Amino acid sequence: MRGHLPDENTGFVGRRTELERISAALAEHRLVTVTGVGGVGKTRLALRAAHRAAGHYPDGAWWTDLTPLDGDRLLVALVADSVDLSDHTPGMATTGLCRRLADDRLLLVLDSCEHLAAPCARLVTELLAAAPGLTVLATSRVPLGVEGERVVDLDPLPPTGRDALDLLRRAAGEEFPAAGPAGEICVRLEGIPLALELAAAQIRLQGAEAVRDQLGTRLDAPPEARFDLLVHPERVWPSRHQTLRAAIGWSHELSTPLERLLWARLSVFRGPFDLASATAVCVGGPLDRANLPDALAGLVRASVVRPEDAGGRHRMLDTLRAYGATWLERTGETGAVADRHAAHFRGLARRAESAWHGAGQPRWYRTVDAHHTDLRTALDRLLRTDPAAALDLVGSVAFAWSCRGRLREARDGLEQALLLSDARGRVRARALWALGVTLILQGESGAAQEISERCAREARYAEHTEGTQPAERAEATGDGTGDRPGSGGPARSGDRPGSGDPHRPGSGGPHRPGDLTLDAAALAGLLALTTGRPMAAYVVVGHVLDAVRGGPADSAARLRCHLVRVFALTGLGRLAEARERALALRALCEELDEHWTRTALEYQLALTGLLEGDPATAAGHAREMLEGTRRLGASLGVALGLDVLATALAAAGDGERAADVSGTGEAYWRSTGQPRRGLPGLRALREKYTDTVRATIGDPAYEEIFVRALTGPPQDGLDRALRGPRKP
Repeated sequence: MRGHLPDENTGFVGRRTELERISAALAEHRLVTVTGVGGVGKTRLALRAAHRAAGHYPDGAWWTDLTPLDGDRLLVALVADSVDLSDHTPGMATTGLCRRLADDRLLLVLDSCEHLAAPCARLVTELLAAAPGLTVLATSRVPLGVEGERVVDLDPLPPTGRDALDLLRRAAGEEFPAAGPAGEICVRLEGIPLALELAAAQIRLQGAEAVRDQLGTRLDAPPEARFDLLVHPERVWPSRHQTLRAAIGWSHELSTPLERLLWARLSVFRGPFDLASATAVCVGGPLDRANLPDALAGLVRASVVRPEDAGGRHRMLDTLRAYGATWLERTGETGAVADRHAAHFRGLARRAESAWHGAGQPRWYRTVDAHHTDLRTALDRLLRTDPAAALDLVGSVAFAWSCRGRLREARDGLEQALLLSDARGRVRARALWALGVTLILQGESGAAQEISERCAREARYAEHTEGTQPAERAEATGDGTGDRPGSGGPARSGDRPGSGDPHRPGSGGPHRPGDLTLDAAALAGLLALTTGRPMAAYVVVGHVLDAVRGGPADSAARLRCHLVRVFALTGLGRLAEARERALALRALCEELDEHWTRTALEYQLALTGLLEGDPATAAGHAREMLEGTRRLGASLGVALGLDVLATALAAAGDGERAADVSGTGEAYWRSTGQPRRGLPGLRALREKYTDTVRATIGDPAYEEIFVRALTGPPQDGLDRALRGPRKP
């Protein structure tokens, strides 16, 4: 089954009538919005409804959680990511998403739209117009207001009915009689699921009678006294929220002072968080490293914080997070905690970058992915408060984001930080390099050429002023003119066209190239390769490599230059030399336990095998590449690997399997939002051998297999492609 839905909550109870209403609405309407107050169970109901309806949509049901977004700038990117569109196209983001959904029949679930109701309405309107087979199920505290929208308003569970009591029993892990304290609790809390869960947590600690009595004291008080710890005239809660307000306030009062302080500070996290991150961000004053774990455990027991998942991460429901944020504001700590949050994730980004070259690469790659929401939150904070630090953060993670397919986010963050920051030197050169890679992956060679030249100039500047050793992390600052995208400002020293070229000795005094210049050369070489100029690629990286001491294992930048040189040799037809160098580099990567370069080398070895007339060897290397790119979650790499594997199978005369792999490859290319690309040499080979096998098995048979693979679950197609002998 295609699509992606989170696992259902085991605590779901009742809602049979509501489920039927949603099912009926989905059968007749293309937009169904489940509305209701916070904590009423909209998300759980929508998830259950989506699981029930998924079988009616050939292209699956897909889930998008909008709670991490603090503004609409990344709305389209998040939705695209949720439907497996790693959009590499450079145009308007919505265009790629519309193209991805245009021919599909699928269910798209947008959860928690209320804080982005207007942008969601615009996006949904555009998507429904572009994709006739699309159905949208949304949850929101308010309707989206789109023409044709069917609204299903969700009320709390009937407080005197069986469902509310069943929810309380299940959450508390205890059987209660219908008559007695538990039944009174359900009535007092008006059947609101979140309020019942908070009460269940206290029942586990104190017993049902004590909880009933405490709620009686709280709820029998005048309305103005029920929630007097949260009095903000500009944030008056609707009357329908009064009971939930009281329940949250009651849980807050029952928490210890340290737990309340932690609750407030944890509200700065927009995504899941682990104990290490919570400690780094939330410690201060009476809350220290020794007592924070106990405070966190107390919030988990009280159901304020969700228990840790398989990855050791916690999260807080948005309603409870918003309450904590209000308390944080009242304490006057909002800015300070947000700054600590940003500093922590900036540090995490820098550690991830420094650990990229070696055995820690897969772990840090997964870490950057797991903390993506809060890295984005930290970046947004720093863009407002410290653009130089923002440039450092995004320059550290942009390459990993690009590998993961988050090209729009990488480009957006890099361009904003480069525009706002006046920082010169290493941090700027690194960001320009990352932006150049992103533009190349988006197919924007013209813009990439300009960035490549600026990267080379900035690398030379940095290595003159800061030294060439990676350990020298100084961040020089300048007047900020001349190097901002579109600024048109005066050129800096050494920034004139043709001057200070770090790829050859020139003006500006002696210069020993370092890692920044090596990466600038690798960027220029990669651009030359993708535009069909292998000799230029060979010359530019060869010149810099000849000028530095040491081997390819000494740094990631050196390894990238050696990789470009191997690809250039292949493009020049020096196949034996290319294969020899590639095998040596692959062995080195295996020693280092380096994964990204190794997958690229497997691609090159597969291409070399094809050019040498050895399709069996080519297929083995292609499968090794696919294994690596799948582990890294790199959809563009998977698409490239499937292309070379399909070509190898076609060259071997296996037309049916070639058609199957090629159809799967087309599905992955569509997930990138762009037509098939790749090195020029492979395109000619693919066309040649595909024509041959089409003629052998016949066009109708080839098309039938191709379309079946294209429209089937891509993961199943990838699994089929990987079945076969490995490389020798």
